[in-house]
Amino acid sequence: MNLVFFGPPGAGKGTQAQRIVADFSIPQISTGEILRAAVANGTPLGKQAGPLMAAGKLVPDELVIGIVEERLEEKDCQKGFLLDGFPRTIPQAESLQAVLAKTGKRIEHVVSLEVPDSVIHERMKGRGRADDSPETVQKRLDEFRKLTAPLKAYYEKLGLLRTIDGVGSLEDIYASIKRALKLS
Repeated sequence: MNLVFFGPPGAGKGTQAQRIVADFSIPQISTGEILRAAVANGTPLGKQAGPLMAAGKLVPDELVIGIVEERLEEKDCQKGFLLDGFPRTIPQAESLQAVLAKTGKRIEHVVSLEVPDSVIHERMKGRGRADDSPETVQKRLDEFRKLTAPLKAYYEKLGLLRTIDGVGSLEDIYASIKRALKLS
């Protein structure tokens, strides 16, 4: 099972992704984590990405794709994977498809957790982190929507988008995800 998970900050992606990872024994792959691991492990791509990250610059798509490709070739991804926070743009999605096609794999489902801004603001208040001020949260939501709106349309056109209502109990949301993935 090869999945892409996305949703706005505070939508509960991480919580729901952890349940899928545990129930189906597939790794959750976060681009931030694999970039940091590639830098720490001194891989050739990590050596290129490290200075950019240290300077607070965006890592170019081709480097991110290369690092994702390296990660997807690891043994624990043979039964599937859950990509969290990637792809973020249509060019990244197209590159991901090309990378997967080389190994005969493909994305099977794209799960989009939908949560109204008002609910996200309420959830973020409860977290109490410094970067969760209402203004910062709204900026992150606006940026997320600007980037992912075209991506959602792209995956919808491919018939892969599974839109899930991210409001409700954790169990109800998870049950909706499993139904959408035809797992229950």
